[in-house]
Amino acid sequence: MTALGVGLMVAVLLSVLALVQGLQTAFESSGDPLSVMILRKGSTSELSSNFTRTMFQDLKFKPGIRRDETNEPMASLEMVTILNLASVDAPDGMNITLRGLPPVGIKLREQVKLIEGRWFDTGKREVVVGKSIAKRFPDARLGGKLKFARGEWQVVGVMDGGRSAVNSEIFVDLNQVSSDYNRSEVVSSALIRATDEVAVQALINDLNSDQKLNVSAQTEKEYYAAQTVSAAPIQFLGLFVSVIMAIGSCFAAMNTMYAAVARRAKEIGTLRVLGFARSSILTSFFFESVVLSMIGGVLGCVLVLPLNNIETGIGNFVTFSEIAFNFQVTPAIMAIGMGFALVLGALGGVFPARNAARKEILTALREV
Repeated sequence: MTALGVGLMVAVLLSVLALVQGLQTAFESSGDPLSVMILRKGSTSELSSNFTRTMFQDLKFKPGIRRDETNEPMASLEMVTILNLASVDAPDGMNITLRGLPPVGIKLREQVKLIEGRWFDTGKREVVVGKSIAKRFPDARLGGKLKFARGEWQVVGVMDGGRSAVNSEIFVDLNQVSSDYNRSEVVSSALIRATDEVAVQALINDLNSDQKLNVSAQTEKEYYAAQTVSAAPIQFLGLFVSVIMAIGSCFAAMNTMYAAVARRAKEIGTLRVLGFARSSILTSFFFESVVLSMIGGVLGCVLVLPLNNIETGIGNFVTFSEIAFNFQVTPAIMAIGMGFALVLGALGGVFPARNAARKEILTALREV
C-alpha cells in the first residue's frame, strides 16, 4: 500500500510535468531563429497589435531582409483574429487562431508541410487547417465548410507543423479575410526573414530604434517562447497537488515502517543479541523504506507512460485561443519522478529506522 500510494503521487506529478513539457515543446518548436516578428510598439501579441499596411511598406525593403528567387523581399504582412468552432470536446465552441497571410508567409514557415489537399488560392474563401484542428473539430475536416466573416469558407487542405503551434491555426488568404473583416488597412503583424544571424540582431535594433515606424521587433522564437506563460498556472496547481499528496505519502510510508518496527521487535532484539550494531539495524530499515518508495516510483512511471503523445489542448492566456499539443513523458521527467520517490522514502523511513535502532535488547525481546 505504501508503494501504491507513492506510485499514485509520482503519477500525478509526472502527468503534470508531461503536460507542461508538451506545451513548452509546442511553443519552442514554433518559429525560425532567422525570422523576425514585428508588432506595433506596446503590443504583447499579434491579437492586440494594430500593425498597418503603410508601416509594412516602409520596412519591407530594409537592408538585411532576405530575398527570394524572384528578388522579392521575404516579408509577410499578416492578420490574426479569433474564430469560434465547435469541437468534439467542447460542443459550445472553442477559440481558434485564424491567420490571414500571403503566399510568402507560407514560404517563411519552412517546417509546415501540406499533408492533405492543397494550399488556398488567393482571392478565394478557402482555408488550410492545422492537423490538430482537423482532428478535433468536425467542421474543419478536408472538404468541410466553415462559416465566419461574410460567408462560407471551404477547407481545401490540412497542414502539419510538426510539434509547433501552427497545428492549432487556420491559414487563409490575407486580402480576402482582411476585406471580409473590414481591416484592409489595419492588420496585426509582419514576419520577415533575415539573411543571416548577424543581420537578425541588426534588423531588430534598426526596427526598434526607428521612431517613424513605432514598432517592436523580436525573433519569432522569442515571441513564442514568451507565450509559455500559459503553462505556469497548470504547473503551479499540479505541483501544489503533488506536494499535498507527497506529504500524505510521507506519513503513509512512516506509518508503515513504524508498524514494521513494532511487528519485528523480537527480531530486532535477536539481531542485537547476535552482535548487530545499531547502525546496521538503522540502515536496514531505512533501506527497506527507500526500496518501497522506489518500487512506487517505478509504478508511477508505468502508470503515466500511456499518456505519452496523447493530444490535448489548452487555452493560451496571451492569444485567448486554444493551443493543441501532445503529452511528453521524457526520460528526464521520469528521472524527476524517481528522485521524488527516493526523497519520500528517505523522509518516511528515517524516523522509524532510528526508533528501531534505539530499542534496548531486553525491551525488544519482551515486546509481543
